[in-house]
Amino acid sequence: MTGRLSVVATPIGNLEDITLRALRTLKEADLILAEDTRRTKTLCSHHGIQTPLRPFHAHTPDHVVAEIVEQLRGGASFALVTDAGTPLVSDPGARLTAAACDAGVRVEPIPGPSAALAALAASGLRIGSFRFVAFLPRAGTKRGEALAALVRAPEATVMFEAANRLPGTLADLARLAPERRAAVARELTKLHEEIARGTLAELASRFAEAPRGEVTLVVEGAPETTAPFDESAALRQAKVLLAEGGRTKEVAKVLAEAHGLSARDAYALVLRVAAT
Repeated sequence: MTGRLSVVATPIGNLEDITLRALRTLKEADLILAEDTRRTKTLCSHHGIQTPLRPFHAHTPDHVVAEIVEQLRGGASFALVTDAGTPLVSDPGARLTAAACDAGVRVEPIPGPSAALAALAASGLRIGSFRFVAFLPRAGTKRGEALAALVRAPEATVMFEAANRLPGTLADLARLAPERRAAVARELTKLHEEIARGTLAELASRFAEAPRGEVTLVVEGAPETTAPFDESAALRQAKVLLAEGGRTKEVAKVLAEAHGLSARDAYALVLRVAAT
C-alpha cells in the first residue's frame, strides 16, 4: 500500500487563517515539502509543529522528484505546501502531484486560503463566472494578445501582479477599457490590507506609482453589449505594440481581437501608424 501526498493550503498572510485539518495533517506528516522552508518554519513555529522541512521549488531537479515519489510509494506520508495559499495555483507543485498520481500514490487536497478567491470575494464586482490567468506576459505581442483577450472576456478575470509592474498593467488595461470596473487587492489578510475599487482609469491614476506588497487584480467581465469602436484607443495601442517591436501582422491580430475589427481594417490601421 502506497503512502500519501497531502496538498495543504496555508495562510496568505494572517497565520490564524489555517484549518484544523491542515494543522493536523502538517503535524502527522513524515515530512513537509515547502517552497521556502524559512517561511514555512515561521508558520510551523507559530502553531507548534515540529515536522521536518525539506525544500521543494521550481529548481528542484527531476531525480529528486523521482526519489520523493519512490518514498511515497514505499508508504511515506508527505505534506506539500507553497509559500502562501493553495499549492499548484501559480506555483511549482504540479510536477510532484502529477508524478505521484502517475505512480498510483494517493494525492489528497487539504483546502484553505487562496489569494485569488479572497480577492474575488472582496472585490465588490459583478462575478458570475471567472477565470484565473496567474501572471500576464511582460512585453511584446503576447502581452498585447493577453490584454486584448482579458478585456473581451465575458467572465471576470483574476490575476497576480508584481507590485512594481502594477502601474504599467493598469495603464495598459485603462487604454483598452477605461470605464471597466476592477479591484486591486493588496496585502490580503495582513496588517496593511487594502482593497481599492473603481474603474481601470481611476485605478491607473491611483496607482501611478508602485505600491508595496503582494497584489491580486480582479477585472470585471466585458458587458454583453459591444462598445462603439474607439479609433484613438486602437491607434494608441498599435503605436505601443509597434514600439515594443511587434510585427505588423501580429499587432493587427491583437487590434482585431481587442476592438472587434476585421483583419483587413486592423491591418490598415497598423499601416497608418507605422507610416507616421
